[in-house]
Amino acid sequence: MRSFSLPIIFLFGLLLTVKIPYTPIHAAPDLTKEYNKSDTTFFTYSEISGIGIDPEYNRRDPSDIIKVNNTYYIWYTRMDSPQTSGYWGTIWYATSTDEGHSWQEQGMALDLGEKGKFDHHSVFTPNILVYEGKYYLYYTGVRPTPGNEQEAFENNAKNDFTAIGLAVADQPDGPFRRVQNNPVLNIAADSTNFDSYRIDDAALMVKDNKINLYYKGRSKIHGKKGPKLTKMNVAIADHPTGPFIKNPSPVMDRSHEVLIWQQDGGIASLASLSKSVFFSENGLEFHPIQQNIDHIPMAPGLYRPHLENGNQSKVKPEWGIAMIQKKGLTYLIRFKMNGNSTDNN
Repeated sequence: MRSFSLPIIFLFGLLLTVKIPYTPIHAAPDLTKEYNKSDTTFFTYSEISGIGIDPEYNRRDPSDIIKVNNTYYIWYTRMDSPQTSGYWGTIWYATSTDEGHSWQEQGMALDLGEKGKFDHHSVFTPNILVYEGKYYLYYTGVRPTPGNEQEAFENNAKNDFTAIGLAVADQPDGPFRRVQNNPVLNIAADSTNFDSYRIDDAALMVKDNKINLYYKGRSKIHGKKGPKLTKMNVAIADHPTGPFIKNPSPVMDRSHEVLIWQQDGGIASLASLSKSVFFSENGLEFHPIQQNIDHIPMAPGLYRPHLENGNQSKVKPEWGIAMIQKKGLTYLIRFKMNGNSTDNN
């Protein structure tokens, strides 16, 4: 068995680079404390403009980031303030030309699905893959609660199921059109399965000429306790549109947010619930290489060149966008990952 070392230190410095006419409900968290100072890898944080703190809208769940020509693209969930939950959102996108320090919101990338469809109430947690010249936007969808007379969404723990959908465009700016076989990934029919209630957070990897779609799942039998028992799995297809075949059992326990990247010829993943970094040579069997991590990024998305239509760049996944959530306030921030040990082969 190979030995891997990924020492991690978290240095939180909230760098205010722009004046934003907005006073948060709560004071900004203290991000100046250093952790694991003897280690060599650390994260720093900074405010961003354009899609950061906003008096009108809340933004969350950023996608991984791609670069097209000289422009960086990101997709995310946007809600009207003071709503902070993505279960009442739509998908928007923004661009940057300075490696994610400032952004320009370009508009809505994907609106709600048609009445009666699985994504009629909300579309959220997007992610992106560029493959053979097309842009594949994966997302989570939810419909109004079945049986609700007002056709409202209750966000209950019984029958508010989610599914993963897909929309495709010829350009990163769209328009994105839903594929005919939506949703491309559904919950398990067996209520005892780990993903029988909710599936969410698609993260993509092209490995061995296959499309690996990593996702998180929650079981119907866990009810309201489900979020703390989230697990991660992978579904594999020959093409971005599927059909996707799920791995028979979860590849990782306690992974509420799905973040993956290529490392040392395999796949690394930051698992939030277990506060650990895991590694897998084959993308199916993961083992921890760093544990007991404090103050990890929330709902992070990385700049990942390997999502860019077969890009074989050796650039390390050194920066990305995460989110901060408070009562009535959810917004995006930039993080930088320094000293990361990876060759991105």
